[in-house]
Amino acid sequence: MTTPQIAHPQVAPPLRESFWPRDTSVPLIEHTVGSLLAERAKTHAGSLALVGSAHGTGEERRLTYRELYAEARRVAAGLRRLAEPGEHVALWAHNVVEWPIIQYGAALAGVTLVALNPVLRPDELLYALNHSRAVVLLHADRSRDYDLAAVAAEIGPRCPALRHTISLSQPERWTADPGESPEPEIAPEIDAETDAVITPDSPVMLQYTSGTTGKPKGVLLSHRALVNVAKLTVEVAEVPAGAVCAAPLPMFHTAACVISTLGPLWLGGTVLLVERFDPASVLELIERESATALFYVPTILIAVLQAARAGAGPMPRLTAVVGGGANVPGAVIEAVSREFGASVHNLFGQTELAPVLTLTRKSDTPEDLVNTVGRPIPQVDCKIADPVTGEVRPLGVEGEICARGYQQLIEYYGDPEATAVAVDADGWVHTGDLGTMDERGVVTVTGRIKDLIIRGGENIAPAEIESCLVAHEAVVDAAVVGVADDRWGETVGAVVVPREPGRPGLMEELVAHCRERLSPYKVPQHWFFVDALPLTATGKSHKPTIRSSIAEGRLTPVN
Repeated sequence: MTTPQIAHPQVAPPLRESFWPRDTSVPLIEHTVGSLLAERAKTHAGSLALVGSAHGTGEERRLTYRELYAEARRVAAGLRRLAEPGEHVALWAHNVVEWPIIQYGAALAGVTLVALNPVLRPDELLYALNHSRAVVLLHADRSRDYDLAAVAAEIGPRCPALRHTISLSQPERWTADPGESPEPEIAPEIDAETDAVITPDSPVMLQYTSGTTGKPKGVLLSHRALVNVAKLTVEVAEVPAGAVCAAPLPMFHTAACVISTLGPLWLGGTVLLVERFDPASVLELIERESATALFYVPTILIAVLQAARAGAGPMPRLTAVVGGGANVPGAVIEAVSREFGASVHNLFGQTELAPVLTLTRKSDTPEDLVNTVGRPIPQVDCKIADPVTGEVRPLGVEGEICARGYQQLIEYYGDPEATAVAVDADGWVHTGDLGTMDERGVVTVTGRIKDLIIRGGENIAPAEIESCLVAHEAVVDAAVVGVADDRWGETVGAVVVPREPGRPGLMEELVAHCRERLSPYKVPQHWFFVDALPLTATGKSHKPTIRSSIAEGRLTPVN
């Protein structure tokens, strides 16, 4: 088997236009998620693979690769009793140790794992389960103060395709005895009972991501995409073989279940799964386990840096810090590099790309490290295109960032129209983000075509919140935009046209209305009441005017 390596790009002449042809000098691996785990169980049997908290008890579990694979095989055998190969199994839980075990088990079983955010409200969960046609829902009992078990019991009967709703507290229902577990398999994996073939191109995960139309889209991804994006990302970032990796990102995101889970798997390293993010606890974990890598979104990185500065102990020493998800302040990258002694790698991508397109390198200039998102990872074409014509832009000229390669989505599940919009006839994925490219292939993100709000790396669709607001009898119209925030990058702002101006307690009513229907991170934090919204020629709210009015203080916030 190919061993981990440093993914240095091939030497190429300066680009003449904003098009980066894929670097084929670094190979892809022909593995599934399950077969790579099987391989690591052979090559690194006794090495520590996973440390995490067990569901319900909070007891720490420490699994070697041999033990992790045995657990995953038991889950695979259990899931095969509940679902047929190719069917969808949903997982609704926070960062408990069962999450990655189930991820591996589902991959071995040949079912597609539907990754669900544990803060989803009942209507959001109902939509995801029905849209995905999940036949099994595995759920945690609680996530913080949210009663997931009660919600699952309420929603389950309203999902026609759902055959089983099972708590993680009932492992006897979703795992099998060791004697029933499948034997180790090498890709392509073949289920002896069903003759179902699992290949690198088989679907393995369905991820939900916010779109500008409001309802989340189901992004269907392949084994090949997940395994190779994880491999190439950690290689480009030069994360060392056997690295001990602190993983505080939420597992339902590709950043976590791909990069900070499968990346260490490729390296034969250790995943330190953080159940609840608390910067002081993460610092203690890094120190206790001698972690060498940290995966981040900007809010996490900033919080860890601030906690380290405030603490009495020495600064943690790390080798690599890898992440992205929003604009990372250059001063933070410089400070983490200086104070933690680590190379800090800023990446750009999206769920549809599983999820990494570009990444800064250790050898990049200081200016590139703090101001850009680096060059494309190997095996993917990248271009900056005219958003209207699709033509390649000249070097340094802003356009839409587009990508084409092995890692792109199979489809938006059940939505061929949306798939056709996102992936053009030539196979290019249109990210909806704006940027420039220089003659070295270095990409700088400059803005968004899509009207998404990115709060701490979490994509939020304004249209979904707007629909919620206008459903309230006291609201005539509403527009939702991102409001700049030092901690989160952006937070949610709602500009509302009330039916009765001056109505007492309206903001409190609307907050309660949203909290019942939307995940907490989607509830607006800033409220503005106006007589009318600025409109475009076609009668839509003019978001640039609204954003500038808030930024320049022309709208008075409601407190």
